[in-house]
Amino acid sequence: MELDNIEKLLEKYFEATTTVAEEEELRRYFSKEDIPAHLEQYASMFQYFNLAKEERFTKQLALKPKTHLYKWASVAAVAVLAFGVYFGNDYRQQKQAEKEEALFAYNQTKKAFALLAENFNKGTQKVAYLKEFEEAKGKIYNND
Repeated sequence: MELDNIEKLLEKYFEATTTVAEEEELRRYFSKEDIPAHLEQYASMFQYFNLAKEERFTKQLALKPKTHLYKWASVAAVAVLAFGVYFGNDYRQQKQAEKEEALFAYNQTKKAFALLAENFNKGTQKVAYLKEFEEAKGKIYNND
């Protein structure tokens, strides 16, 4: 009779419909030493539950959270931000100086090309006179 009751309670237990009192009855039954062979597989499970029920957590827990980590993290964030601003500003100033140097070099090159073009135009005018001289010389020597 007791065996039939235990088997019914096991079925209810695995269907998750047992009460706390019925689960306690199962724990007491499986804590005995004379368990039928076909139910021995459940004995270790219920014995473990009895042992787990006895376990207690004994480590002390700090009730106040440690804020030192947050303080140092915020200090580190501010330091990273400051370095970023400083080196970012330095980088921006360096780029601005490079642009100014490039603009100065461009203007100097433009002036050099303008001077070269002016002198080249003077040279072409002289070549034009030379060409007229050649034509006049050709007319003189061809007529003879």
